[in-house]
Amino acid sequence: MNDATPRPAEARTTAQVTFSDGRIYEAPIGTPLEDYVRAAGADRPWPSPIVAAIIEDELRELTYHIVRDVEVAPLGMDDRDGSRIYRRSLTFLLVVAVHELYPEARLHVDHSVTFGGYYCEVGGRPPFTPEELAAIEAHMRAIVAADDPIHKERVPIEECIALFESRGEDDMVRLLAQRRRNAAAGGKDYLVLYELRGYRSYFYGYMVPSTGYLRYFALHPYLPGFILRFPPRQSLALEPVVDYPKLIQVFRDYGRTLRLLKIEAVGALNEAFRAGRTNEVVLVAEARHEQGIAGIAATILERSEQVRLALIAGPSSSGKTTFAKRLTIQLMANGLRPIAMGMDDYFVDRDLTPRDADGNFNFETLEALDLALFNEHLLALMDGAEVVLPKFNFLTGKREVGPAVRLGPGQILLVEGIHGLNPRLVPGVPHERLCRIYISALTQLNIDRYNRVPTTDNRLLRRIVRDARTRGYTAAETIVRWESVHRGERDYIFPYQENADFIFNSALVYELSALKPFAEPLLLEIEPGKPGYVEAKRLLAFLHWFEPIPADPIPDNSILREFIGGSNLENFIG
Repeated sequence: MNDATPRPAEARTTAQVTFSDGRIYEAPIGTPLEDYVRAAGADRPWPSPIVAAIIEDELRELTYHIVRDVEVAPLGMDDRDGSRIYRRSLTFLLVVAVHELYPEARLHVDHSVTFGGYYCEVGGRPPFTPEELAAIEAHMRAIVAADDPIHKERVPIEECIALFESRGEDDMVRLLAQRRRNAAAGGKDYLVLYELRGYRSYFYGYMVPSTGYLRYFALHPYLPGFILRFPPRQSLALEPVVDYPKLIQVFRDYGRTLRLLKIEAVGALNEAFRAGRTNEVVLVAEARHEQGIAGIAATILERSEQVRLALIAGPSSSGKTTFAKRLTIQLMANGLRPIAMGMDDYFVDRDLTPRDADGNFNFETLEALDLALFNEHLLALMDGAEVVLPKFNFLTGKREVGPAVRLGPGQILLVEGIHGLNPRLVPGVPHERLCRIYISALTQLNIDRYNRVPTTDNRLLRRIVRDARTRGYTAAETIVRWESVHRGERDYIFPYQENADFIFNSALVYELSALKPFAEPLLLEIEPGKPGYVEAKRLLAFLHWFEPIPADPIPDNSILREFIGGSNLENFIG
């Protein structure tokens, strides 16, 4: 392969790749992209291992063959799509290693963990012992050292169904019933399978070309399962393992609900809808929410002589607004009236706001709040004094005078904000006088046993639908903002999840089917070459697996109504 300078296109046997940093390389037509990337990396190492690229506004694997002159934007493990490809490929490596060493084991990839990893369990046998996990990890590393190729092929649907039936993978057999119907209606009559060391399986999305790319991982026992660890996007080093018993208990509770409904994967969910069980699924999911909110309210009431402050925190599109209103209703029904305080009203004046590394205002850091004034007001209110609250003017960037309030008998302060779980927020408030509530959409529903439904995708689709309805934003605008939003969550919310006294899971098993009719038209508006197109295309492919349902059965006070509209709580003040 030769470094090259641009020259006019002509009938020839070579093609040029122009990388986004200006480097140009030339090779015979049909050369895989991987060869170009390796040549460029040999000349000048990439800042992060390259695992894919954007070519002509499309996400491409490194196995993509270059047949004409193109511009290429390489994607490393530090990129959102690159990180997904690495983790997906690493999961396949784990699946193959487990299959080769313990073929009787049924591996399930359950959910992600905050410090970088997937929590996994096995069925068909007892949990893996530490010694067995060490053997699996050693086998994975041997496969990585062998740099075995990962192939992909288009396989007819009927052949796929026969394959998964032979292995007892009922979740995939059920899921492919959807693809079979689409094929009968003129859709794709095949499924793309990946193959490693003779083992074929389906994975939602692209892969690296060979196992040699998968060097950064570890297995960690976490009974009754284990954790497949991988590095965060910011570095190649694995983060320390952190215990998270409260969060994993929430996932397990949700899993029990899914088993009660006999819905543990998307294929079973689609079958339930087609069998006329839509109302049952919706009502049970909503009843689970009502029980959770009522349980939190009951505990607050039991401690009402001491607890005077409830802090609510959670990532974007968790349903915090609806949750807070429904909690207020439960408390009021039992004689306890909350007073809402806005954490955002305690922003420091704009010219005093901290700035990030790029020199932009950082409104998400804790230091963007006047912590001294916030704590002074909280303690005064809890002591029965009258306090004049501030009101932040977002147009002028300054605090103004707000209402005067006093916390009377039978009242409690309710404060919502991203820093509610951070112990530095209210250092002066005695622990027994407050409770912390964490809310997030922690979905346990997976596409199949190896392909997760990411909680971030769930929340992003919620936000796309709500932003279009309430703010007039396009799906592209929401997608472009999402990376910054998610970065703030990683920095200021997720590290403090286990500080919560209560964790409320706002996920609803049916919601992606309900969101699909709202989200698809918005995503289809994003044209090739426009910001957000690659992400929109990925989300559309993901939604393809879900059977859509109408909004009619969804209760008017559902958390989902906060996003799709029609909530009877929109004008509730409390």
